[in-house]
Order: sequence, then structure tokens, then C-alpha cells
Amino acid sequence: MLNLIKAVLFGIIEGITEWLPVSSTGHMILLNEFVKMDVSEEFWEMFLVVIQLGAILAVVILFWNKIFPFDFSKKARDEHKVMKKDIWALWGKILIACVPAAIVGVLFDDVFDALFYNGVCVSVALIVFGIGFIIIENKNKGKEPKINSLEEIDIKTALLIGVFQLIAAIFPGTSRSGSTILGGLMIGVSRTVAAEFTFFLAIPVMFGASLLKIVKFGLAFSSAELAILLAGTVVAFVVSILIIKFLLGYIRKHDFKIFGWYRIVLGVIVLLYFALIR
Repeated sequence: MLNLIKAVLFGIIEGITEWLPVSSTGHMILLNEFVKMDVSEEFWEMFLVVIQLGAILAVVILFWNKIFPFDFSKKARDEHKVMKKDIWALWGKILIACVPAAIVGVLFDDVFDALFYNGVCVSVALIVFGIGFIIIENKNKGKEPKINSLEEIDIKTALLIGVFQLIAAIFPGTSRSGSTILGGLMIGVSRTVAAEFTFFLAIPVMFGASLLKIVKFGLAFSSAELAILLAGTVVAFVVSILIIKFLLGYIRKHDFKIFGWYRIVLGVIVLLYFALIR
């Protein structure tokens, strides 16, 4: 029962921090220092990745009409327009953006985890990208973005955003959403479009990462492990729906600087904790 309660807590943190550009990794490291689950190291590593499926399902449900590339209505069938060409084009750009991180992730995932998955590296990534958000938002103040819709994202822009996602794949604490949103802002994408493209980009990335972790762990879950995994995933799903709606509403009227300051403060806290307390 205690492990289930802890799984719920981790699901809440995952659902909040996966979509806000504040680094779910940094929060998970801190939370794990104080709320450790009584599970094997192999299950714990798999749990942290697979509960992201709950967050992804929230995106799929909230944006179903924007990402499902088929229209099976009678009118569409009669007009032979079952396939939505604009959405297929969007998925092509999403997959192109995934290529850099996918290649590096498959080849070097364990290497980068061993090198950079620690409190100091996560702290530095939090602080550096927090400063980045503040600088870019100040630079963009008063400027009209060049790209204001998903349709305006071309292959070059998608690939550039994918390169920023690669940074997150290498350095834990960078935040996948944070790095891709920041990259989008730097190349002239509006906040709303950058956020939405980041949400969609997470679908193949997280499904792929979760599949790799499950294959590596195997399907021999105990009933207790399965209950823990389901609890964390379901909670992450519910919280993600609320957070995504909040974020899209927030950035229509505000910039990302508050998240930049938050990252800096959290980075300093993590750094001090590992340097002075632990």
C-alpha cells in the first residue's frame, strides 16, 4: 500500500513536470531522494519511463482531431477524402524531428545515463536552460513570430527543433519540452505552436522509449509491480490533462520567463543538496 501511495505521488509529479518546461528528471531525482519505493533497481528505471505513457495518452485524447490522420465520416468516404493530407504532412515533420534523438538514444542511451544522470549535471542543465528562456523571451519581446500555425512548420524547422530535442536526450535535466520549446522560440515559432508541436513530438518519442524499457525489463511483472505501474500511469494521465490545458491557456497571455526563473531556483536547490547535504 505504501508503494502505491508513492507511485501516485510520482505520477502527480510526472504529469506536472513532463509538460511544463521545468525538467521532470530534476524533480524525480529530488523526489526519489526523499520518497524511495521498495522495488528493484531494474523496475525503478523502467517505472520512471513507462509512467510517461499516461502523460502521452493525455496528449492523444486532447488533440485527437489534430493528430488522427483519417476521416471515416460518410461525407469523407463519398468524396474519397478519408486520408487527411495535412495531418499526414504533420506526422512526416514530427517523425523527421524525432530522427536525431532516436539515433543517438538507441546507440548511446546507457552511456549518457552513466555520464550525465547525476545531481550536478541535472542542476547545470536546469540553470543553463532557465537562463536561456529568460534571454530568448527578452530578445523576442515585441517581435511577431514568423511561424504561427502547425502548417507553417516546414521540414527544416522540424529538423532544427529535433536537434534541440537531441540536447535533452543527451543531458538529463534539460527537459525535453523545455529544449524543444526553447528551440522553437529561437527560430521564430510562436509559443502556442512551439508547445503543441512539442506535445505531438513526445508521442513517438515516449512510446518508443517506453517500449525499449519494457522489452529490456521483460513482461514478468509481479502483481504488486503491475499495480504500482498502473497507479503511476493513470495518475500521470489525469494530471497531464489538467496541466496541458493550463499551459496552453497560460502562454496565450504570458511568456515562459517564470519557468526560466523556476528552473534556476530548482537547479540551485538540487546543486546545494548534492554538494552540501547528501
